[in-house]
Amino acid sequence: MISRNPNPELKAKHRRVALTCFVFVGAMVGMSFAAVPLYDLFCRVTGFGGTPRISSTAPSAPIERRMKIRFDANVAPGLPWAFGPEMREVEVAVGETKLVHYAAVNHAKNATNGTATYNVSPPTAGYYFIKMQCFCFTEQTLSGGEKMDMPVAFFVDPEIENDPELKSLTTITLSYTFFPVKKAAEPLASTGSSRAPM
Repeated sequence: MISRNPNPELKAKHRRVALTCFVFVGAMVGMSFAAVPLYDLFCRVTGFGGTPRISSTAPSAPIERRMKIRFDANVAPGLPWAFGPEMREVEVAVGETKLVHYAAVNHAKNATNGTATYNVSPPTAGYYFIKMQCFCFTEQTLSGGEKMDMPVAFFVDPEIENDPELKSLTTITLSYTFFPVKKAAEPLASTGSSRAPM
């Protein structure tokens, strides 16, 4: 005759396996949500993939080497904006802080929302391209027909002079792309009626 009460040790073993699986699945779900912000942080710190680093302090003084900085702008499908730099390129001394402006115009009748990503080309220069002020990764809302000025403050780190692979580099391109941000639908307002649905 087969016993209906399994061994207590076997029950405990099954519980441990189930708990281990539950913890593993929970950890994987948590890591999937954390992957994007962690990757973004990694790129900002290391300049990986042409992602500029962020700093709140400028170099003490520029050096003699000069660099052309070109500005590129793109708008992804689904966002009715015109977006571009006020000037296509500037020449700066390496280590000099520079302020430039982009502008965006919403051609829709209603308010729309967008957020920008950015990168630097060539990607190896991303580590040395430092931004002090930027509109990227911050959701922007433009009313119908509204124009918005978007400043960017940056400098090229003088440490680039010590990188043998970039000794001959004379031009860096900073590129932005705005993507649409969809807002969640607002709940329907209550009419105050207590009538039950038919």
